[in-house]
Amino acid sequence: MKLLVTGGAGYIGGTVAALLAAKGHKPVIFDNFSHARRDLLPFGVEFIEGEVADRAAIERIFTVARNQNQPFDGVLHFAALIEAGESMARPEIYFRNNTASSLSLFEAMLACGPRRLVFSSTAAVYGDPQSLPIEEDAPLAPTNAYGQSKLLVEQMLTWLHRVHGLRYASLRYFNVAGADEGPQGITRGEAHEPETHLIPLVLDVALGRRPSIHIYGDDYPTPDGTCIRDYIHVSDLAEAHLLALEALAASDRLIFNLGNGRGFSVREVVASVRRVTGHPIPAETRPRRPGDPAVLVASSAKAIRELGWQPRYTDLDGIVRTAWVWQQKRHLAAATHA
Repeated sequence: MKLLVTGGAGYIGGTVAALLAAKGHKPVIFDNFSHARRDLLPFGVEFIEGEVADRAAIERIFTVARNQNQPFDGVLHFAALIEAGESMARPEIYFRNNTASSLSLFEAMLACGPRRLVFSSTAAVYGDPQSLPIEEDAPLAPTNAYGQSKLLVEQMLTWLHRVHGLRYASLRYFNVAGADEGPQGITRGEAHEPETHLIPLVLDVALGRRPSIHIYGDDYPTPDGTCIRDYIHVSDLAEAHLLALEALAASDRLIFNLGNGRGFSVREVVASVRRVTGHPIPAETRPRRPGDPAVLVASSAKAIRELGWQPRYTDLDGIVRTAWVWQQKRHLAAATHA
């Protein structure tokens, strides 16, 4: 299949694009590099630079492909801002970049593009869950603007499906981590600019890039007082995208949680990095960040049952190990070229 991958220069989008190419599909990456890196573009994959908000540009891409008798078969939509803390300080840019821009993409699809979409959603649409693990029919009540911006996209898709027949799968991720282990070894890991995700931040301490890790809040109603999250390996997540894309051939609307079903606290993540790296990892406690739920842990039973998805990385130390190998390679390469 020929597939447009928005945000395909990023950590998750790039991993999915690389897997698509390896499986014989033809991904075309569309990205503006606002929070991505050119060196993480998958080798040999076609790339077009542009803005998801630019409906006319996306329509041109679809039209040219159709006129060349090489129409797109679907879209995988990853392009978005992703920082919950930032969204509570600047909610307007999240509604502009995540919600309004997505509508421009969907309008282009309805006007002259494919009618099959896999959407990168988030567990943040649930907010503070009423029960654990979280299932797909749990109440949707985001506690931050990031989650709300993604929920609005899901609500738009519900109506576009109902009115126009747009087929879509909405995949609600939990915390994505680790580095992709392909045939050539570990080739792609997590490197946001700036970095705000826990595992790469803790690994930065082990690499000497920062003196300590900040723990935001130690008074949550959890066993050790720190937030608990469900960590899913990026390679497992990529496999789920391909399965969801294939499932849309027979189903017209799919919603799945994607996680490993186990929760780990911030302190447990720090302890895992200490074990894997052998570094002491000094930690400093800071006040809570607004909008952070205490616990987010998924039930992925539906995806396992209906998609036949089988996550391979369920052990936290194993996830951290792949990230550590990649971060060391990246650190060595940066030092060599300095």
